[in-house]
Parts: sequence; structure tokens; C-alpha cells
Amino acid sequence: MNAPIIDPLQGDFPEVIEEFLEHGVMKCIAFNRRGTLLAAGCSDGSCVIWDFETRGIAKELKDKDCVSAITSVCWSKYGHQILVSAADRSLTLWDVLKGEKINRITLQQTPLQARLHPGSSSPSLCLACPLSSAPMIVDLKTGDTILLPVCISDTDTASSRGKVLDGTQPFTPTAACFNKYGDLVYVGNSKGEILVIDYERVRIEAMVPISGGAVVKNIVFSRNGQYLLTNSNDRTIRIYENLLPNKDGLKFIDEIMKELDELDGAEKLKAVGTKCLTLFREFQDSITRMHWKAPCFSGDGEWVVGGSASKGEHKIYIWDRAGYLVKILEGPKEALIDLSWHPVHPIVVSVSLTGLIYIWAKDYTENWSAFAPDFKELEENEEYVEREDEFDLNPETEKVKELDVNEDEEVDIVNVEKDSAFSDSDASQDELCFLPAIPCPDIVEQHDKCVEISSKMIDDDNSGSPLSEEAAVNGRTTNHASSPLEVLDNPDDAGGTRAKRRRKPSEKGLELQAEKMPKEVSKKVGKAS
Repeated sequence: MNAPIIDPLQGDFPEVIEEFLEHGVMKCIAFNRRGTLLAAGCSDGSCVIWDFETRGIAKELKDKDCVSAITSVCWSKYGHQILVSAADRSLTLWDVLKGEKINRITLQQTPLQARLHPGSSSPSLCLACPLSSAPMIVDLKTGDTILLPVCISDTDTASSRGKVLDGTQPFTPTAACFNKYGDLVYVGNSKGEILVIDYERVRIEAMVPISGGAVVKNIVFSRNGQYLLTNSNDRTIRIYENLLPNKDGLKFIDEIMKELDELDGAEKLKAVGTKCLTLFREFQDSITRMHWKAPCFSGDGEWVVGGSASKGEHKIYIWDRAGYLVKILEGPKEALIDLSWHPVHPIVVSVSLTGLIYIWAKDYTENWSAFAPDFKELEENEEYVEREDEFDLNPETEKVKELDVNEDEEVDIVNVEKDSAFSDSDASQDELCFLPAIPCPDIVEQHDKCVEISSKMIDDDNSGSPLSEEAAVNGRTTNHASSPLEVLDNPDDAGGTRAKRRRKPSEKGLELQAEKMPKEVSKKVGKAS
């Protein structure tokens, strides 16, 4: 689509369902950082990678040891690995290009979500959020785990680890995520608090209380790391502005700690929290008061999107950062279970309860007057009467203005300008954006049936049955236009079609019929005389 002919007043957000993808029963999705590949976890334990440009399957990752549903998928920074968590408590790291397992470990609890460390090109650490345990840092090479504190009283990791292993204390699933470069972990707990944790020292560095104290169900950063989104049980989506620098956030926190030496305990953590996050906006449906599912940011962070958690409806709400609801996308009567915004384009991808992936795109309206202000669009054809001098050549008045271009200036064709959306890319790293296409064999079941039916018809023809001979003698014509495919497409008429096919005489049958024809004719002539 040409950018100049797009109406600039149209919002840069999706509006209609452009297409849907179908492969088994898909449960969760994730784009790579360029948006060229889409990974989808299925209910049978497989992970399907779609080429988002061609909308075809580029690769399928299937672990024979895993037959449980996939709970989450996560790409590495440069797209060479995918981390897959499953309901059988496993975490599997895949090599995308080779389609081979790198590591596979089994946790004590089912991981609802797992995220690779975002600051490494070949990460070995991941953040897992189990069903009945505190979030943990997992070393995928050694299998070692470090439980993170989920409240201020749990800073002693040994005591928290004992509680989880004994299973004596009920636990509410806790949401957690890395910051942009992965030096801090942000945890949303069941007390309505956001904890900023240094996972290397296993220490809470700051705490931000959420108004109302509702359980935090989701927590996610925007792509640029400037905003943090939380989804709570009080049916409200909150946006916080990140006041820490994206890099070296720990050093900044340590400096704040030194300035607040006079405070201690929870008061000190709250004071540091005010220097880390500040509430920016709240989103909610004040009329229906619905719960939200899989909220996230757009690729540029300008839009906030959330799916309705109501059963039997597939609604997606889109707000701008100012807090205004700009669009409600209404899909089929199927519950929504996952949602993702394309990293670059105004495209939203949603997963329904039936396992289909719906692709929502923008309904573009071309504005041809962008080429010339005096351009006029006609509703219907009109007869045009040209002026007498309209097409006369006037060389003096039609001189083309020469462009002020320095022809001696050297053009840089070596260096590549960095895209602002990927400003953190390392030029020395080879990024995996596309996968080689693997041709799939055609389905031959229907073809085999056609061949079988055709062979049966040929056998019947070679038998030279009296039915075919009688048909030829009586001058009955046969239907040779029908094909075996028609037989398969019309099973009700299959018997009649095959019967017609049997009347087709073979070469030997034709010879016999040619010999018998004069005899039959002579007999009839004798009787008539």
C-alpha cells in the first residue's frame, strides 16, 4: 500500500479481520521482534511457526516427549531460539533454524508463562511463572532455579522455598516480566503491589502499591521500555511510566538507596518505588465492568489493546495513550484466549477458544488528492470538453525547474541507517527473520481413489460384458464426459455413473461388435422380407 495515498487522519490501528490461520488447536502466540515470523503453541504439544508474509507454515517443532498443551512461547532477541512451556511442567528451548531441541527441563509446577532473558542473543536464563509457586529464574543449561520473593516478608529465599516445596500454603499465580535489557524483574503479586527485584542478589529493590490492592494478573513492558502495563482483578488496566533508565537501572536504584538511608523497611522500598514508576493512565469499561484478557502495547507504544474475558464473545478494545477508547473490534462468537500486536505494522493477531488465529488489519481508504490538492474524485463517468489551447505546446511557460542537487556529493551505499523501532539491534549479530521454505507433498488419498475407480472401470470394459454389447447394438450412447472426481463428488449418483462407465466398450469389444453387426443386420433384413 502506498503511504502517500493513505488518509493521514485515519488512526493507525486495525479495523477488520483480514484472514484467519488454521492448524490444529492453537493456544498461544508470539511474534519475533521483526514481525516476520509468528509462533503458535498447540494443544498437542507442538509449536508451529508461520511465515507472516506468505501466511504459510514455515516449520513445525514437535517434541515426542511432550503431548500436553503449550502454555506460552517466547522468541530470543535475534530469533534463533524459541522457548516453549507446556502443561506437563516442561520448558523446552529449540533451535529454530535446525528444528532441534537445545535443552529440556522439567519443573515441579506447571509454568503458565516463560520468558527468555531479553538482553542476550543466546540466552540460557529464563523467567518462569508457575501455577502454584513464586516466579523463578531458571538456568536452562543446568536446570538450577532461583525463587523470587513475592512480598516484602519473603526476602528470605530459604523460607519461601520451603513454603513452596511443602505445599502447606495456598499460592495465587503471580505475574512477572523482565525489563527491556533484563537486569531487573518486575513482579505483580496478589496483594496489589509491583515489586522491582534484583534477581542476581534475590533482593527487592523497590515496591509500588496499586490502588485498591487487587491481584495483578498480567504485567508487561512496552517495546521501548518506557511504559509498564498491569492488568488487575479490579477490572482495570493501568499504565505506569518507567522513570529508570533502560540500561544500568540497578546503579540508579543504588544511588537512590544511598539518598534514603534514614528510611528503613517497607517505607524505604515505597520511597524508592516512587522514583521508579509513576501512574500514567487507567483503562476500564465503566459500563460493563468486564475483565480483560492478554492486554499489551502496540509496537510503537502509542496504543493499548485488551481482549474481553467474557465467554462467548471475541471483542478487542483499543485505547490511545491519552486514555480514549478509539475502537472496539468485534469478532466471531468465540472466546478470546490470547492476543498480540505486530511489532511494526498496525496488525493485531488474536486466538479464539476453538484454536483459530484471526488477523486484524487496517481497512485502508485511498486518498488520491494527496498527490495534488486540486485533484477531484468523480462518483461516475463525466464527459469532458477540453479547452482549445489545453494541449498546445508552450515551451516558454513549461520549463521544468531544475532540482538543486549536488551531483559531486558521494552517496553512502555501504552503511545502513538504523530503524528507530530496532535501535537496540547489534549489527554484528545475524538476525533470523525468515525460514527456508520446505515443500510439502500433495495429499494423494483422493488421487488413489480416482485411480482405483478408473482401474475398475477399465477391468469391466475389458470383460466385454453382454450389457456393453447390447448397448452398442441398440445404439445407446454412453456418457464419457464424467470423470472419477465427479464420482467422488456425487456419492449419491456413484452407482449410476459407474454403470455408465461400464458401458464403454474396449478395443477387443469393438472388434467383436464390428463382426456381429453385419450378422445382426442381415438377420433383421431376412425377417423383414
